[in-house]
Amino acid sequence: MSWQTYVDEHLMCDVGDGRTLTAAAITGHDGSVWAQSSSFPAFKAEEITAIMKDFDEPGSLAPTGLHLGGSKYMVIQGEAGAVIRGKKGAGGVTVKKTNQALIFGIYDEPVTPGQCNMVVERLGDYLFDQGL
Repeated sequence: MSWQTYVDEHLMCDVGDGRTLTAAAITGHDGSVWAQSSSFPAFKAEEITAIMKDFDEPGSLAPTGLHLGGSKYMVIQGEAGAVIRGKKGAGGVTVKKTNQALIFGIYDEPVTPGQCNMVVERLGDYLFDQGL
């Protein structure tokens, strides 16, 4: 299965009532894009570097927020070293780290944080179990 298929069929899928995430992507730990939805924002290398640092040093993003594609998200509860969750207004972002990749899901209402977390983390757990 191609990386784009994972994005199209497993991240940008129906999360309930015909709703989908706003945007999604799979990148390498270095920020190289493996696949993304057409709506995923262009991001800066330093944004990915800061996200990777927070996985190594949980809490490092809390004072500054998580920045992605020029948007700033307030960091909320996650799982140290595995998941970072951010909130911005009525939407947010979930980032799941696997052995080799970062899985991103961005949502806006009416999609809920829980629906985004479920989709992103389920794929991330699967890829992690595959050694990816």
